[in-house]
Amino acid sequence: MIPQINTRYLAGRVALVTGGSRGIGRAICLRLAAHGASVAIHYRQREKEAKAVEAAISSAGSCAISVRKELDGESACRDLVAKVEDGLGPIDILVNNAAIFTGANIEDLDADMWNETLTLNLSVPFHCIRACLPAMRKRGWGRIISISSQAGLLGSAGHAHYAAAKAGLLGLTFSLVRELGASGVTANVVSPGRVETEMIADHLKTRRTEWLSQTPLGRFGRAEEIAATVAFLCSDDAGFVTGANMNINGGTAMG
Repeated sequence: MIPQINTRYLAGRVALVTGGSRGIGRAICLRLAAHGASVAIHYRQREKEAKAVEAAISSAGSCAISVRKELDGESACRDLVAKVEDGLGPIDILVNNAAIFTGANIEDLDADMWNETLTLNLSVPFHCIRACLPAMRKRGWGRIISISSQAGLLGSAGHAHYAAAKAGLLGLTFSLVRELGASGVTANVVSPGRVETEMIADHLKTRRTEWLSQTPLGRFGRAEEIAATVAFLCSDDAGFVTGANMNINGGTAMG
């Protein structure tokens, strides 16, 4: 018997995507909404872009809200989660996508830059998970997906702080999985390679040829390809997938 495919398999689910106004985050918001989820689009500064994502989702017949918040610690993350719950209801899907990408060699990497990157790229996901997890456990269903990077596996010259934070997401997620057990809540990591977004646009001016030569598929990724993987991990078909690191990088890092 041919299985029936339900394209709106996330109907009735509520998703929070941090850093959802542009790039990979935007693509994830649109993809989850296309599958029926109500989506909270978190943003820090880009209100126009966030409102555009919200409008696109609403015009397609799904529910969305955009929420501005500077995520700089535990209280901010708890406040964000509370606002989403007030607007859409309990959060079923948390996508930790918000990140900062700055550059400096280790000798020039000062404590402020290190701390800023570790806070947003690693501590904020931790605090968001803690804020969402009790309600997920209570309902017996949840999806936690953190967006890491191939830098977390391979390192990155000039970006030790970024690579360290992204590697930290792996350890955080793998430890969480061992604590979640049979709760019905899964936790996974998606590690994109070089995806042609605004985040790396300046670097592409000088490193495009180099980076393409390091990618066996010979091209950069698309944000929509990352979003498709996230959407799969949110589905019931992925109910037995937990503790995975999905390398979506054109072969740059394998295994």
